[in-house]
Amino acid sequence: MNSVVIEHVALNELPAAWRARLPVAPNAHVTVRIEEEAAEQTAQAPLTENPLFGMWQEREEVADVEVHVGKLRATRYNRQGLRRKE
Repeated sequence: MNSVVIEHVALNELPAAWRARLPVAPNAHVTVRIEEEAAEQTAQAPLTENPLFGMWQEREEVADVEVHVGKLRATRYNRQGLRRKE
């Protein structure tokens, strides 16, 4: 599928109909992506119907998700949320 992507476009340069549909500040910049839609739009099943959903629910190390994710991120990010220098 071919796409056209126009990055960092000033909102006031877009057609009025487009601007009216975008809930952003009047002086904002946006990215516009134009592509042909698929001929047949299929409804996606809810995420919970995916057989992988909840596959780790029984694992003890992820019982407290916030603690587990904090441990994973601690090796890559400092307390201020900035990436650690390697």
